[in-house]
Amino acid sequence: MISGIHHIAIIATDYERSKAFYCGVLGMKIIAETFRAERGSYKLDLAVPGGGQLELFSFPGSPPRPTRPEAAGLRHLAFATTDIAAVCAELAHNGIAAEPVRVDALTGRRYTFFADPDGLPLELYEQPPAMGTAG
Repeated sequence: MISGIHHIAIIATDYERSKAFYCGVLGMKIIAETFRAERGSYKLDLAVPGGGQLELFSFPGSPPRPTRPEAAGLRHLAFATTDIAAVCAELAHNGIAAEPVRVDALTGRRYTFFADPDGLPLELYEQPPAMGTAG
């Protein structure tokens, strides 16, 4: 029935700042960018490495997220990486603080959290490289 996740949608309070974060800092590539005049908003389709898409919206006057991270609904968005230390170093180079790296007691994998420009909690989850690929 379901073959995978197609996209995740995020509403940004500052479209250009969030576009710079997701493209410039996290390295996502733009698939399409659309200005919707009737809504006074942008929709940016981004390719997530490894598959799937992230849709970045700008809706004027959107209310803030009620709490972080335990509000009902989406808790956080997790990105896979094969080198958590390198990604954390790149985040720090861009002035973005990540929490200390922890080890998941259930899986033994390393992970950490950081935030996007609107405070949306994002996770880095370290996975070994896929078989047959360089790491």
